[in-house]
Amino acid sequence: MTDPDKYQIEISAQPQFIPEQSDSQENRYVFAYTITIRNTGSIAAQLVSRHWIITDGNNQVQEVRGLGVVGKQPLLQPGERFEYTSGSSLNTPVGTMKGSYQLIGEDGTHFSVDIPEFVLAMPRALH
Repeated sequence: MTDPDKYQIEISAQPQFIPEQSDSQENRYVFAYTITIRNTGSIAAQLVSRHWIITDGNNQVQEVRGLGVVGKQPLLQPGERFEYTSGSSLNTPVGTMKGSYQLIGEDGTHFSVDIPEFVLAMPRALH
C-alpha cells in the first residue's frame, strides 16, 4: 500500500492574453500561461510528461501530449517548486485548458496529477 501523502503536487496557472501576437481578423488569439508546480509531498518526484486538453469557444478540442515541459523534466524535492511559461493559440477569443502531468517518485512509483481547468480569455470577451 502506498502512502498518498508522499505524492502530493500542487499546480497553479496564471493565463494572460497576448494582443501583439493575436489577430482577430484571422481568428488567432494567442495566450501565455505561467504554471507553478509545487511538491507538497514527502518524496522527490520528477515530471516526465504532460497531457493538455485545450478547448476553444466552439468546443473544438485539441490534445497535446509530450515529454516534460518547455524541454525540461524537472526533479522536485519536497517543498521545491518549478515555474515555467508557455503559450497556446485559439481560433476563438475564449477557451479553456486542463490536463495532467505524469510523474515518477524517487521510489519508482508512477503517478499522475490533474492540472485544474483554467480559462483563456481575451479581455472584454467574457461578459
